[in-house]
Amino acid sequence: MKIFKKTLAALFVMSALVSTSAMANKAGDAKVRAAADATLAKTQEALELLEKGGNKEEILKLLSDVRQSQKEFRYEQTERLRQKAGNYLKNAREELEKGDSNALNDLKSTLDVYKEMMVIYNAAH
Repeated sequence: MKIFKKTLAALFVMSALVSTSAMANKAGDAKVRAAADATLAKTQEALELLEKGGNKEEILKLLSDVRQSQKEFRYEQTERLRQKAGNYLKNAREELEKGDSNALNDLKSTLDVYKEMMVIYNAAH
């Protein structure tokens, strides 16, 4: 009877651990997906504003928001792409502050990299 109780207790603990990790994984996936959607949307919005000749301060604010949301858009298979997009984003911001017209190209490259990351992420989930 003691062996039965110990076995039952061990199975109960094991099932609790498995269900907890599954719930944590789903919450993590939702957080990453939300960050990915926000990153893409804000990058697209900044690009459209830049193409229309929008307010520089507003564009810089959007780029700051993108930089923050891309930190949460973490997925192991896309980490190198995330770093690459971060470099493009940094260059676009610096060029925008200087008034360089190349900021538009860097922002387009940033958006393309984020889209590629999203394709990879969606394929795995």
